[in-house]
Amino acid sequence: MSLKGQVAMVTGASRGIGRAIALQLAARGAALVVTATTLEAARHTAEEIEQAGGKALALKVDVSVGAEVEGLFKEALAAFGRLDILVNNAGITKDGLLLRMKEADWDAVMDVNLKGAFNCTREAAKVMSKARYGRIVNVSSVVGEMGNPGQANYCASKAGMIGLTKSVAKELARRNVTANAVTPGFIETDMTRDLSDKAREALLEQIPMARLGSGDDIAAAVLFLVSAGASYITGHVLSVNGGMYM
Repeated sequence: MSLKGQVAMVTGASRGIGRAIALQLAARGAALVVTATTLEAARHTAEEIEQAGGKALALKVDVSVGAEVEGLFKEALAAFGRLDILVNNAGITKDGLLLRMKEADWDAVMDVNLKGAFNCTREAAKVMSKARYGRIVNVSSVVGEMGNPGQANYCASKAGMIGLTKSVAKELARRNVTANAVTPGFIETDMTRDLSDKAREALLEQIPMARLGSGDDIAAAVLFLVSAGASYITGHVLSVNGGMYM
């Protein structure tokens, strides 16, 4: 699964799943463009990659703003001259029951999670179509497939990413550009580590494998989808959820 000579961009790469993905891609030889909403946060991951002997560029971007995304790609291309892999991972939550959800909370989640993926994918498609090669992976969520109370905005945005993935896959296939999605289940994060024992037990009861996933579990799935071994896979939704939704 060597990615030597390739350039990858991972949005929302300062921590959690995004950080794990960036580190895994770099470990396989790819140069990384890592983004976050603050430059300091992006630099943490970039420095970790560089300390391990890799190449990385840290950039600040709000993916929901088209002009910022255009600037992001200009800087990335100026630095590396190419882009082979895009991983749309940036995302936020603003949970609340539907009857109490504010319109602003709906808009914010849709803007970052779905519009952000659209903005980045559109710019990447320009580069990859011209090069006649590219790998796009959208990090959706198991709740985008199954729904979840209190997360109508988040679930809708993640379900939208699946539709975006399939449409992009059909549009770009003839250009040798694949587009796939990964749907993580419940993953070990700062938030889940703070759960009470009772809450954790209730969560684990929903998962046949009886454990939470890790960022590396998701990174491994992404790594496969951008590898040569997945060159004939596009428009696919790869579930990584321990069996909680089949």
